[in-house]
Amino acid sequence: MKVNAQSVNFNADGKLIQFVQSRLDKLETFYDKVISSDVYLKVQKTSSKENKIVEIKLRVPRDNYVVKKQCKSFEEAVDSACNSLERKLIKRKEKMRAQT
Repeated sequence: MKVNAQSVNFNADGKLIQFVQSRLDKLETFYDKVISSDVYLKVQKTSSKENKIVEIKLRVPRDNYVVKKQCKSFEEAVDSACNSLERKLIKRKEKMRAQT
């Protein structure tokens, strides 16, 4: 799957981008028709510790999914967002099976 990662208000290191890529690649085990994804990594300028925002836009045939999570670390936010996407993809796959 093609992953387009963009970091806003900071420079993301290679390890973080690699983590995002590997975590999103696991989504293909739940639904194999994923086309591509856009990942936006943002740091919000606030005094709270939960200032890391991850927004993932996932493209599948005839549909798009958008999940936005805010956590203390990018890894935690990516994990949380991917868990939400896994549930959405499983629901979509079950719907597709029911239609055929």
